Amino acid sequence: MHPLLEAAVTGDVRALGKALSVIEDGTPELTELLSGMPDAGSALLIGVTGPPGVGKSTTTGVLISEYRNQSLRVAVLAVDPSSPVTGGALLGDRIRMQEHALDEGVFIRSMSSRGQLGGLSSATLAATKVLDAVGFDVIIVETVGVGQSEVDVVNTVDTVVLVLAPGAGDGVQAAKAGILEIADVYVVNKADREGAEGVVRELRSMIGLGTAASNSWVPEIVTTVATTGQGLADLVLAISRHHEWAVSSGDRAARAVERARLNLRRAVLNSVNERLDLTATNLNSLSSRVASGELSTELAVQQILQDLS
Repeated sequence: MHPLLEAAVTGDVRALGKALSVIEDGTPELTELLSGMPDAGSALLIGVTGPPGVGKSTTTGVLISEYRNQSLRVAVLAVDPSSPVTGGALLGDRIRMQEHALDEGVFIRSMSSRGQLGGLSSATLAATKVLDAVGFDVIIVETVGVGQSEVDVVNTVDTVVLVLAPGAGDGVQAAKAGILEIADVYVVNKADREGAEGVVRELRSMIGLGTAASNSWVPEIVTTVATTGQGLADLVLAISRHHEWAVSSGDRAARAVERARLNLRRAVLNSVNERLDLTATNLNSLSSRVASGELSTELAVQQILQDLS
């Protein structure tokens, strides 16, 4: 195991932070770090997603409290929009979750999305594996405020929690084409506001229209007021029920295989991109020949693949 991970297992927070920085920055140490890492696969992986302004961060903060009350160690990856100048995360997780800052059983890390359209950083998957390997019981991935097509979170976690709220745009209709289909648990937050019952009815109608198989999971709907903690215990129970179903049905194992496939695919593509950078001169030459019509794109691709093999 890499020295940073060995130190992180003993509770060295600085070592864990450095390990995550290696992953996020893609430094030369990355391969060595990941190659010696055990694949524990025991942590509960929860994704918290939804449109902007519905209370995702507040919900995440109260979930931390609920799991800490069970004496579980909790890690949070808060994937935030990127600064156009530095590429770093714009929003400060410690500002949003101050109450947990001094809890040694909680680790919170902001990660920049760096332009990823799926609401997640490209390093998120590797980061969850590190947090799992060093012994966290629960890992919560809170995404950037997502839109219709940004559904990468389903390939990163075991249980997807979609947070909605009355008055947030067009509610269910605004998200129906994308993120609604991937949710395992729906949360109607700010349930003390007018319109919350209407959002619940829309969700129930949508679920009722589904043609799910008899052995599939039927998404649960939980109403909450995250600012007061109302309904959060029910949310934890819903997540637990989905987790039990996912384990018994094989869904959790299937998602793990899909995560591994995507991780391998990304690793291969990254390796190809790195090798293309090393052969930039030849790539530029071929590009000029394609642009002038001297060479077809298909023949140029074949030449590049031969050079890489």
